[in-house]
Formats: sequence, C-alpha cells, structure tokens
Amino acid sequence: MKKLCSLEQAVSLIKDNDTVNITASGGGFMDADSIYRGVEKKFLETGHPKDLTLMHVTGVGSGQETGIGRFAHKGLVKRVVGGHWLWSQNMARLALGEEIEAYNLPQGVLALLTREIAAGRPGLLTTIGLNTFIDPRQDGGRFNKKTKESLVELVNFQGREMLLYKAFPINVSIIRGTTADEDGNISTELEGVDLDILSSAQAAYNSGGVVIAQVKRIVKKDTLNPRIVRVPGHMVTAVVHDPNQWQTWESEYNPAICGTHKMPMDAIVPLEFGIRKFVARRAALELKPDAVVNLGIGISDGVANVAAEEGILDDFTFSIEMGIIGGVPTKGIIFGAAWNPHCIISMASQFDFYHGGGLDMAFLGMGQVDRSGNINVSNFGEKIPGSGGFIDISQTAGTVVFCGTFTTGDIQVESVDGELKIIKEGNIKKFINQVNQITFSGKYASDNAQKVFYVTERAVFKLENKELLLMEIAPGIDLQKDVLDQMEFSPAIADDLKVMDPSIFKHDKMIINNTRIFSYFCQKG
Repeated sequence: MKKLCSLEQAVSLIKDNDTVNITASGGGFMDADSIYRGVEKKFLETGHPKDLTLMHVTGVGSGQETGIGRFAHKGLVKRVVGGHWLWSQNMARLALGEEIEAYNLPQGVLALLTREIAAGRPGLLTTIGLNTFIDPRQDGGRFNKKTKESLVELVNFQGREMLLYKAFPINVSIIRGTTADEDGNISTELEGVDLDILSSAQAAYNSGGVVIAQVKRIVKKDTLNPRIVRVPGHMVTAVVHDPNQWQTWESEYNPAICGTHKMPMDAIVPLEFGIRKFVARRAALELKPDAVVNLGIGISDGVANVAAEEGILDDFTFSIEMGIIGGVPTKGIIFGAAWNPHCIISMASQFDFYHGGGLDMAFLGMGQVDRSGNINVSNFGEKIPGSGGFIDISQTAGTVVFCGTFTTGDIQVESVDGELKIIKEGNIKKFINQVNQITFSGKYASDNAQKVFYVTERAVFKLENKELLLMEIAPGIDLQKDVLDQMEFSPAIADDLKVMDPSIFKHDKMIINNTRIFSYFCQKG
C-alpha cells in the first residue's frame, strides 16, 4: 500500500509555519492521537515543525493534555484558531501568558468556513456572532493582547449588518477514520461522529496541502462499501495505522454510540436526585411536543435524561451540533455523541440546518448572567473555555432555555417533602451587573423576537423588554434571602410570581406527558 507509512514519515510532511487543521472532538472522538504525539515528540527532540498555525473547529482532548494539548509547547505553535478551548489547560495558559496568538470563533462558523476554504471562496458571510465578543466592535474573537490581526470583518450586505469570516489556506489536515483500504479511502463505521472530516480533507487538498489520516484497520482495495467511505483516497496523502485506536477515551468500542446496535433505554442511568436533576426537570417542562431541540454540554444535556426517564423521549427530536440527531447525549468528556442516535450527519450540514432556523428550541448552559440578559460562557479571566457552538445555536433557535445553578462554588441543597432547602450557598454569584464577555446578547435576542428563559434550581427568569423578569421561585425558597440577596442587581418581578412545580423536588417521576406540558403552559399564561 503506497499511502501507508510510518508515523515518522507522516509527521515529516508537516513543515515549519504550516497551517494545520485538526478534525476531532473532545473525549477522543476521531482523535488522531498517535499523530499528535508524533508531532510533539519530533518538536521536543528537534525543534521542528515550529511556528504552526493550528485550527480546530471543536474542543479536542480530554483535559489531560491529549488532543490539542500535545501541541501546547512554546514555539511549536504561534497561532491557534479554535472553536472551543476547554480541553487543554496548557494551551489556554499559552494564550493567557501572551505566548501565542489566540482566537475563538464560533464552532459552526469554523465548520462552514472550512467548507468555504475547500470551495476556494473568500470567506463565510453570516449574521452569526453579531453583538457578541466575536463582533469586531467588541473583541473580534481575540483572546489576548498579542492577537492583533482581525479574522472577522463587519460588512453591510444589501442593507444588513453581517460578519465576514475570512478564508485562509490549509496546508495540512489531520483526520481519523476507522478503516483505510489500499487506495487510501477512509471509512468511519466505528466512529460516533463524522464532524468535518470531508471538508477538512477537501480544504487541504484544494489548498495544495497534504492530508494525513490515522485509522484502526487496513483492508484490501475495493473491499470497502462505498456508502461508508467518508474521504476518497485521491485526497489522502498518508495513512498511519494504529491498531490500538479507541473509539473514545472512555472505551475501545461502544456499539450504541456509532449506531451498530441499540442499547435498552433502561440501561441509560437516570440523573442522580439532586440539584442537576432539579434544573433539568424544570427545563424539561419548557419542551414543546414535536420540537427539534439542541442540547448543550453540562447541566442542560440532562433534559434528555429526564425525557427518557419520563418516557417522552420520542415526543421530540434531540440533536447535538457535532452532527447527531436523536438518541440520548453522552455525558462528561465524551459529550458530542449520543447513545442510540437516529442519524449521524456532517457537522457542517448540522450547522446549515441550525443557522437556517431549523431549531425550535435549545437548552444551553450559563456561566454569568447580567441584568440585560447577556450571558458569558466563554471567558472567565483565568479560564477561557471558549464559545463552542453556543453562539451559532443561541442566536438561531426559536426558544432558548439557559440552564444552570443559581450560584456556583460548592453549593449544596436538599429537598424535603417537595420543598427546596439551601444547605450551603455557593460563594460565587452568577447573576451579576455586567458579564465579563458577551457570548449571548440579550439585546440581539430581543430584537429578533426570540423567547429566552433562564432556569435554575430555585428561580426561573425570562427575557422581557430587554431585561430579566423573575417568573417563578421554588417551593421553600425565601425570595429575599435566597434569590434577591444572591444577585448583584434587582430584576423585574412578575406580578403573578409563581411557585415551581413541587414534583420537580420529589423522588417519584414527574409523570410528564404532552397533556401535562400543555397544562403547564396554560398555567403560565
């Protein structure tokens, strides 16, 4: 097989100052870690390749300095353009220490920009990012002072404000599949996601660059089913064989993730009774029958677990931005796939659907919230997780439900007879006068007539007249002591302030069904 080569031969294709596109996702999905380790080893031994520009659409790694963390050495990279920065603290330290140029652009934008690069177009023209820190009138997606060049331009197109994300050539794409045949055709049958593997390869090929693929298996030519081939062999420069390649960092192979087999729904562990479940349960009451829904990472992905436990999972279509439709989202470091997915499509196609207004609802996390309804999830000073797909999703869904605890920092609560008790208050307030960075703009949402809710374990707000309106508090909660005193600003309070459904705080199932959801909406008016 002419394209099968050693790790050393593959790494030698990467030259100083190259722009390298990494196609993978957190927790080990499509993670070509053997190649990453090979690049790291060569740099530490020889000082080359150096001064790379690294582009990664999603977060890549496990938090243990795998993935993007393999490149987190001073001199190895000079610039990073990332959609999500959470999974490498060392790379974040380089950015915070002004050692590299650091950009955070929306995940969906980067996925679609990769396709624009492949097509030889000048960039991506979109409204995504307006009025957030991506907007050149704010930070322009730049994470530090060292980062000077603007990759985003504010333009007027047909009388409408839009952002132009500028294209740039890609010299190297590093991708991973399951199987390669002797001609270099790459399939993904054991992968939980497809991501942007095809457009990444096309972008490098059409830029005159190289495509390096890592795979678990090698087979004879003409033996792969063409329906499972995701990258045709003529685009692939080199194939590295790693028979020890795992599907994710958690398991070598789980058939329920890649769709080979379905797992029984009762094997999906219900959420532990506690604060996370309280938030997810209340958020689930906002679900609308037949809605197409996106679920974000963290506390918000528990909405699907609640739906599964209540037996209403089939009443909605859940989706994840990595290209997953249906099923129950995987958790923790392997968020991004699903158990029992109905369909796995490319990430770019998923964001086409999202950007075009296909999402009825989105359930997303929240870090900081201010009086205008702005949210920050991307930059907390010493931590720069980045935006991921948050901006793409929150600016395009018809209804957005932000989910999170009311305060943070070792908060402890308990439920007694359907009433919520605060045992230990968190030491960090989340509802503050002004967020550190605008990842979600309350003004932009109001101007575009979005419905926006903010759900916590003790209080529920909605965005009304460009400010937060307190709608509900949990049974057992003192409005002044447990809510208003824990905020840096005074929200508007509904004249008919309601008490949250007590069944949220009881061990028994809530018995959610379409009739109950309809009744709940009627009660809210």
